[in-house]
Amino acid sequence: MNLSQTKRRAALVVAWIAMWLTVLSGAAWHWTATWIDAPGPHAASIILDLPKGTPLTGIAVRLRNAGVIEQPWLFYAAAIMSGDARRLKAGEYAFAPHAKIREILTQIVAGDVLLHDFTVPEGLSAAEILQRIAVTATLGGNIPQPPPEGSILPETYRFPRGETRAALISRMQKAQADLLAGLWQSRSVGIPLKSPAQAVILASIVEKETGVAGERPLIAGVFYNRLALGMALQSDPTVVYARDKGQPNDQPISVKDLALDSPYNTYKQPGLPPSPIANPGRAALQAVLHPTPTRALYFAADGAGGHAFAETLAEHNKNVARLRARERAK
Repeated sequence: MNLSQTKRRAALVVAWIAMWLTVLSGAAWHWTATWIDAPGPHAASIILDLPKGTPLTGIAVRLRNAGVIEQPWLFYAAAIMSGDARRLKAGEYAFAPHAKIREILTQIVAGDVLLHDFTVPEGLSAAEILQRIAVTATLGGNIPQPPPEGSILPETYRFPRGETRAALISRMQKAQADLLAGLWQSRSVGIPLKSPAQAVILASIVEKETGVAGERPLIAGVFYNRLALGMALQSDPTVVYARDKGQPNDQPISVKDLALDSPYNTYKQPGLPPSPIANPGRAALQAVLHPTPTRALYFAADGAGGHAFAETLAEHNKNVARLRARERAK
C-alpha cells in the first residue's frame, strides 16, 4: 500500500469516527433532552437558596437534595450542553411544582429569584419603620440610622433575600421623592405652601388625624383655614410626637402633654412643626395638595370612626359634647 492509499484510508477512518461521534452525540442530546423536559418529582413548590460561588456540581446536588430533581448528572449535562454552565446566578429560588430541568435551568440563568414583600403602612414614624426593618430576617446588612422623618413612601416593596436594609430604605426614599416631585408639580393653584417639604409636614399631620380617606382633603382644608387666620393647628398627633419622638406609645394625651414646650406642640406653637411627624402616604400627600374648599375651622371625632366639622367654636363645642355623651353611654 502506497502513501497515497494510506492517507485515503486514514481520512475515511477519521470521517467514519466523526460521523459516529456526531450520531452518538445527537442521540445522547436527544435522550438527555427527553429527560430534561420530563416533569420534576416535586408536587409542591420548593424554595431553595443557591449561595454565591456554588459550583455547577454543587448546584446539581443541592437541587437533588431538596427534591427538585432526581438525577444531578442530568442537570449537569443540560447546563454543559446548553452552554449555560457559567451563566447560573446565585440567589433564593421558588421552583414551581413538577418544574422540568429545562425550566429550572432557564430560571437560574435568568436570575428569576424569589421576592419577599415588605409593607410600610401609612402614618408610621421613621423609628417604627426601622424597627420593622430590623426584625425582617430576609434582609441583610447592618441596621442603619433612622432615615429622616417623612422621607419614606408607605407602600409594599419587593426584595430578594439578602438585600441590605440600607438599600431597601434608599429605595423607599427614592419612591417618596419621585412621587412628591410629580404631585408638587400638579398641585392646586393657591396652595399656601412654600415647598414640597412643607407639603410632607402637613400631610403627615393629616395622615395621623384620620384613617377615613374621604376626610383627608377636608381636614387639609381646615388646617389651611387656620394657617390663613394665624390660628394654632391644635393637632393632637403633633403633641404625641412632641412627647414620644415617634416611638410607639398608646398612652392618651394628658393636660401635662398639652403644655409641653416643644416646636412640635401645635397647641403652643403657631404654624407648621419644623419637620414631619410621620411618613404620609400617597392619599395624604394628594389631600394637602388638592384640599377640599371649606369654611370649617374645627373638627372633632364623631365616635363612629370619622369626624364632625364645624365653622364656629360654639358648633364645635356641641360636637364635642355629643361625643362625650356617646362615650358615657357605652
